[in-house]
Amino acid sequence: MRRWCANAREVVVAGGEGGTVVLAHGYGMDQASWDKILPSITKANKVLLFDWDFTAGADEDGDEARYTFGRFADDLIALMDEREVRGAVLVGHSMSAMVGCIAAARRPDLFAHLLLLCASPRYINSEEEGYVGGFEEAAIHGMLGAMESDFQAWVKGFVPNAAGGAADDMAAATVEPLERSFLAMDPAVALGVARMIFLGDQRPALDAVPAQCTIVGVRHDFAAPPVVVEYMERRMTKAGTDVAVVIVESVGHFPQLVAATRVAGILDGVLLRLRHQGLSIGHDGTEEGETTVPVATEVEIDGGIDVTT
Repeated sequence: MRRWCANAREVVVAGGEGGTVVLAHGYGMDQASWDKILPSITKANKVLLFDWDFTAGADEDGDEARYTFGRFADDLIALMDEREVRGAVLVGHSMSAMVGCIAAARRPDLFAHLLLLCASPRYINSEEEGYVGGFEEAAIHGMLGAMESDFQAWVKGFVPNAAGGAADDMAAATVEPLERSFLAMDPAVALGVARMIFLGDQRPALDAVPAQCTIVGVRHDFAAPPVVVEYMERRMTKAGTDVAVVIVESVGHFPQLVAATRVAGILDGVLLRLRHQGLSIGHDGTEEGETTVPVATEVEIDGGIDVTT
């Protein structure tokens, strides 16, 4: 039985002839994080939204061990089966991007395309492997310690950095509502999910994604810098996945809030190309063809943020 997708709702606009878009929010957020792009998407598409159970409006049982990417993926699959969604476009933000990759490998029939927004398969650098995730392991453990010690103080320090509020007026305007969203989580649950995300290594999942993917990064995102986008594109392409890359010229880890028009435009482009290439997407859609989206990768590292405060 599905346990972790709460408050599921569908937005259906009469006359819409497009496909079904599933919006999966990231850590510290809920489905309201998509509000700025919904007006554009719902003009021609059905949209399925939900809240992961670590949000304020969902139930939780306090069992930290249950938080794994695989179990989130199974819950997403259960939700889509329950709603009879097939061949959808999934927009997964942050942790939900990797959840989507795992779910697509387990149930290819559910997904026509994955839009991976600010994704990272591994946050910790590995000098031995030549992998740059953006953070040293000591910094991650320091961050988790700060969360455990004083969750409210950690949120007040982390969210402005993650939002890029010091660098951009639009981003600064998102800080207060983001802080409220983060603080709505139960601190113990928030810590358990954070351990899953920041200590995990989902890089092997990139080798088994059958759906076409568009990886969307932000030029100045300290949590998932463009160097991680490049790594994902390179590894997924080597594995045979059809991948496109877009770098949004903006700041912070939440482009659906700061650069909503750009994100909506990227999604509209994905949906248009799928239709032109003969893919049927929606509640009863199945793939009927294939499309190749050109790759335009740009890479840049923007680091130096202290995640512990």
